[in-house]
Amino acid sequence: MTEHDGERITVLVADDQQVVRGGLVLLIGMLDGIEVVGAARDGAEAVQLAERLRPDVVLMDLNMPVLDGVAATSAVRERAPESAVLVLTTYADDDSVFPALRAGARGYLTKDADDDEVEAAIRNVHRGRTWLDPVVQARLVAHLQPEAAASDTRRDALPDGLTPREAEVLTLIAQGLSNEEICARLVVSRATVKTHINRIFAKIGANDRAQAVGYAYRNNLADGG
Repeated sequence: MTEHDGERITVLVADDQQVVRGGLVLLIGMLDGIEVVGAARDGAEAVQLAERLRPDVVLMDLNMPVLDGVAATSAVRERAPESAVLVLTTYADDDSVFPALRAGARGYLTKDADDDEVEAAIRNVHRGRTWLDPVVQARLVAHLQPEAAASDTRRDALPDGLTPREAEVLTLIAQGLSNEEICARLVVSRATVKTHINRIFAKIGANDRAQAVGYAYRNNLADGG
């Protein structure tokens, strides 16, 4: 007998991208003792199906139409409290992680996770445990450190609506770090770094890294100051 013999877990998949949704349904359907009972195309449908099907686990994307994943997570926890929500999404930045966890998600994975990680996360949240991607764990630790509180006090002083994290990324760009090096420095995924950079460029009106570096020097952000 294996450790999973006799275990039956029902899963609802919620993702607005058909290819991703279909791939997850196929993957999960091949796992021993785990059955996909529904697939939702948006957050509102995820809540409706969770309430009707009462799955053990809801695999929830965050960036979805009609109702986003955070709001859908909160609604699922209210209407189908026996269903554990496991977030599986592209982003692992503060603006994604903390709202999802506050909404009641029991687990958080990025789409960089491999098949074994997805399976382990489903089984663990079903058993009432918390499962967090290592990147997310690092974000939680960083958030609890004194530097996080200090950075919050500087939020209002940053130009053009930059967040403290975006200012930090801009500083690293000005120091000549590549995207990969920024990933390693901040312990975040490649997708998260790209998202930060896109938001930074949009806020400061930069078209490339050279313009961003110039902006950083003009606004005393090149050295973290």
